[in-house]
Amino acid sequence: MGQLFDHIISLENLFSAWREFRVGKMNKIDVLEFSCDPEDQLFALHEELKSGLWEHGSYLSFTVHDPKPRRIHKATVRDRILHHAVTRVVEPLFERSFIFDSWSCRTGKGTHTAVQRLAQKLSLSERQKQGAWILKADIKKYFQNVDHDVLLKIIARQVHDEELMYLLEKIIRSFNPGIPLGNLTSQLFANVYLNRFDHYVKENLEIKNYLRYCDDFVMVSNQREDLECALKKAQKFLARHLKLTVHPDKIFFRPYHLGVDWLGYILYPGYTAMRPKTRKRMWNKINTKLNDYWSGHCNYEEFFSVCYSYLGALQPASGGGDYKKIEYLLKCL
Repeated sequence: MGQLFDHIISLENLFSAWREFRVGKMNKIDVLEFSCDPEDQLFALHEELKSGLWEHGSYLSFTVHDPKPRRIHKATVRDRILHHAVTRVVEPLFERSFIFDSWSCRTGKGTHTAVQRLAQKLSLSERQKQGAWILKADIKKYFQNVDHDVLLKIIARQVHDEELMYLLEKIIRSFNPGIPLGNLTSQLFANVYLNRFDHYVKENLEIKNYLRYCDDFVMVSNQREDLECALKKAQKFLARHLKLTVHPDKIFFRPYHLGVDWLGYILYPGYTAMRPKTRKRMWNKINTKLNDYWSGHCNYEEFFSVCYSYLGALQPASGGGDYKKIEYLLKCL
């Protein structure tokens, strides 16, 4: 049995994965059902994995709006616990190969820090020469178009454990086409799949100011022509090596002084603002929750939770006007 595989299916790792997985989910019916006898179920899962009899179960699909609709596919509880167990062991193997400016689904690298990092790079680029240009683009139907065979070949370059590769292949091929929005492993696989592209942009195209957040990426330069050239080469690389295409309707070239829209914020020289639609949606939600509070349909803790989440969302924004308004509102109640 391979060392990595042995570590993943160990009872210690499975129980640790269960403890991590259940946080914030104990109000879910399927998680509550599993929690009635977790020891027996985890021991059974361990034996299935050890004997090679484990097979990935089916998915439950539903749509969420955040704000645009996304189709989520949720695996069974036991499979999701296994996804956690796999990620706990496999993720560190790939983490050290990721570039610094890969910002999605990594510890300490969320949207807020990604926005702040882009602001720093734009500011630096503008100081070095007059003006700065940004190329913003994303990959068309990224999760749906991840090729299983290509992904497995990429993983095999760093994972030299046959039993683990067999397990990963079962997880990857449990859903088709692509990888499902909903699996914890999909978040890792999404970064692994585009890691080669990240290095190509940084090392071969020599674009120093490059950031990626999942399938959204930006490049910064003082010349638009340099970005146009880099995009053509990037498109060829994605098509040839990863079977992906850049969404033709989501390619934007923009001078920094006119404002750059990225990850829900608009960045200007010396100033960052929340996107107007996002800001409007925020205040609609706060006002609705405030009315619920006054009418007795929610308590202070629920209202505070909504406001606190938006205080976090406002962190990258400059000025602090909305931040102060929300703080004042909480103090008045």
